[in-house]
Amino acid sequence: MDESAQDITALVEDIVLALVDEPDQAEVTSEFEGETLIISIKVTPDDVGKVIGRQGRIIKSIRTLARAASSLGDGEQVEVEVLD
Repeated sequence: MDESAQDITALVEDIVLALVDEPDQAEVTSEFEGETLIISIKVTPDDVGKVIGRQGRIIKSIRTLARAASSLGDGEQVEVEVLD
């Protein structure tokens, strides 16, 4: 994984850890599928709502920040998903 992908993953992880009540249970991983960087967020069931937000506003914002950060680097596609 290149440096910009690690930076984007770290950005998402910092945001998620600040949002949740149990940051020690939160896990943010990333992998490439072709040209797309997939960032997966796994948190406790009680914290899922905090990451998604009302009507998905928080996760949309996280996705927007991740895509903006990728445009500054190599310009790769970035997808952010919340796992159950």
